[in-house]
Amino acid sequence: MDESLAKIRHERSKRDYPGVSFREDEYVEYAFFRAKICLWGILIATFVGLVIILLAFLFVLLAQEQLDDMGRRFLFIVLFSLLGASIIICLVAVKIYKGNRLFITNKRAIQLIMNTIVSSSVNVIDLSSIEDASFRQDTILQRLFHYGTLRLATVGDETTYTFKYSDISPEELKGVSKLISIAKKSMQKDN
Repeated sequence: MDESLAKIRHERSKRDYPGVSFREDEYVEYAFFRAKICLWGILIATFVGLVIILLAFLFVLLAQEQLDDMGRRFLFIVLFSLLGASIIICLVAVKIYKGNRLFITNKRAIQLIMNTIVSSSVNVIDLSSIEDASFRQDTILQRLFHYGTLRLATVGDETTYTFKYSDISPEELKGVSKLISIAKKSMQKDN
């Protein structure tokens, strides 16, 4: 690739993905995120929870005459607390959803994993160290909604990096495999 084009792509990658540190002349070839069905699952679960809470509010309002003032206040406090907790849980789940990413650059694979708000990890591996890249779908839902697990296995110590719930197309997997092959050939030329 032309050196000036590589610099432009490097600068664009730094601008588009500010949380990732790139080497000199390194740029993003592929950026993978969790499948959209995961986000939809979060939003649908939150919506169902909010509908149940709102129905409980309606029930409390309809049963006002059977409750004394203290009982009504207690139920409203509980329901408002549940409403607030549902919204906070939704926001945290969306933050965790967005915090899981995999970048395939022209030189490395950079995996950002967020399990909870306080628990996250970054895995970085040179493309030349990857022995095998594969994509697996185990269930009917995964096939229906086009998501699965991307697996990158390394040479030597048999470390395997997995990126679950990703919606990688067959063309993208071929592209990743091609980048790995190019990196291996480049490393062999240097040796």
